[in-house]
Amino acid sequence: MHYNWNWGIFWEQSPDGISYIDTLLIGLEWTLATALLAWIMALALGTVVGTIRTTQKPWAVRIANGYVEVFRNIPLLVQMFLWYFVMPELLPTAAGDWLKSLPNASFVTAFLALGFFTSSRVAVQVSTGINALPRGQRMAGAALGLTPVQTYRYVLLPMAFRIIIPSLTNEFAAIIKNSSVALTIGLVELTAATYSMREFTFQTFEALTGATIIYIIISVIALLLARVLEKMTAVPGYITGGSASTGGH
Repeated sequence: MHYNWNWGIFWEQSPDGISYIDTLLIGLEWTLATALLAWIMALALGTVVGTIRTTQKPWAVRIANGYVEVFRNIPLLVQMFLWYFVMPELLPTAAGDWLKSLPNASFVTAFLALGFFTSSRVAVQVSTGINALPRGQRMAGAALGLTPVQTYRYVLLPMAFRIIIPSLTNEFAAIIKNSSVALTIGLVELTAATYSMREFTFQTFEALTGATIIYIIISVIALLLARVLEKMTAVPGYITGGSASTGGH
């Protein structure tokens, strides 16, 4: 069967009354909004959980480890379905009905599920970064009269984040791509917009090529910004960019 190429399809009008390129760009806006909100949530929550995993309180460490194992090992798709279909049914009737009636329920569900899923991965990175630091840094904080919380805030976490920036860069790139799973619960992000364009126009290759180029551009921009951040926060005595630490003082 002969395939009819039509690269001008992006400027033709969709059933929504806008061009198909605008349909993809609107989908991109939802993708970025979902990914950015989920990343803020994942970074904040992952930092807290990752820090707890390195404390001297066994009961707190067990809870944090349990959190990581649950959210890291359940597939993201399953978590999306649980949050969207199951969670409202487990809440009191009024709260469940309110959640289901939200105009952007799929968006809220998507960034929450993606945020919890990614936070477990960030927590592992944070705890690994803290454990990679020389023991002398924790002892130096205590010698200066800092409380454990202050030692983490002013000594351990700033150094740990400088070490794990390369791995966090990978997680940020992954969260943009993982946001595509949200199409399964009705969020019209970039991938869903691409499928919609394909179904209405039957121009499969053009639609997928356009989405691929957009994803590549966004990923490259994110990686370049991360590389700049790596150079700005580099600490003498530590090798970033995925290499092992050489030690520090």
